[in-house]
Amino acid sequence: MSEIHQSILRELRGIEAEENVRILYACESGSRAWGFPSKDSDYDVRFVYLRRPEAYLSIFEQRDVIERPISELLDINGWDLKKGLTLFRKSNPPLLEWLQSPIRYEQNYTVADSIRKLSPLSFSPKSCIYHYLNMARGNYRTYLQGSEVKIKKYFYVLRPLLACAWIEKYQEVPPLDFNVLALDLIPEGTELREAVQDLLHRKMSGEELDLEPRLEVINVYLEQQIAHFELAASQFGSGGGVADAALDELFRAALLEVWGEDSRWTSSGGNQSET
Repeated sequence: MSEIHQSILRELRGIEAEENVRILYACESGSRAWGFPSKDSDYDVRFVYLRRPEAYLSIFEQRDVIERPISELLDINGWDLKKGLTLFRKSNPPLLEWLQSPIRYEQNYTVADSIRKLSPLSFSPKSCIYHYLNMARGNYRTYLQGSEVKIKKYFYVLRPLLACAWIEKYQEVPPLDFNVLALDLIPEGTELREAVQDLLHRKMSGEELDLEPRLEVINVYLEQQIAHFELAASQFGSGGGVADAALDELFRAALLEVWGEDSRWTSSGGNQSET
């Protein structure tokens, strides 16, 4: 186990102790999971956690996100399982990505696998297309206008648009790996493929990518794809969806698995062993 992996696990144990929660699943998100990290990329750690049963029986709303200050090396935050399942019900792309991350720090219980089994039912092509399209459109307008652009930001527009193209082609959750997307969806032997692969090589070799003249062949492709999916997005299906009862059952099963008999509470708020 690497030193950084050990450091991440220490941070997770600290969160459990400080917040009185159990971490169900923790993974890498961002450029490392997407396959285009720089040599100095930080670690984007995302996790799903579960509070003690009594926290969910309170009349007061519980905070459903845990965040830690971002350092030069680590960016760590997570979602309560209840929040995660609520968003999963709406085919939330970030959560779907976390579940298939190639870099997993922890998977302590069966919850993540249970959610994965329901993913094909939850997946909504329309919702995911709109998510990725909005991401691409926002990054394009912010970073890639003008004669000189922040060159590394091309990846943060290319990847979501390639994810849209994957959904259009295969009607399934797109893979995280940028290179898998690019090799499948950008025709071999084209100027576009050559420009994208060259940019990827430069980024992963550690070359400093800052302001440079815009890459016209990529900009043309991005503008065409944005225009295409702006017109096409509404035509995609919404998916079958997961039954609310199935998500409730998954949540209750997680409470029982994680907290054992402490999760067996009656509607009056007491433990079943009480009379």
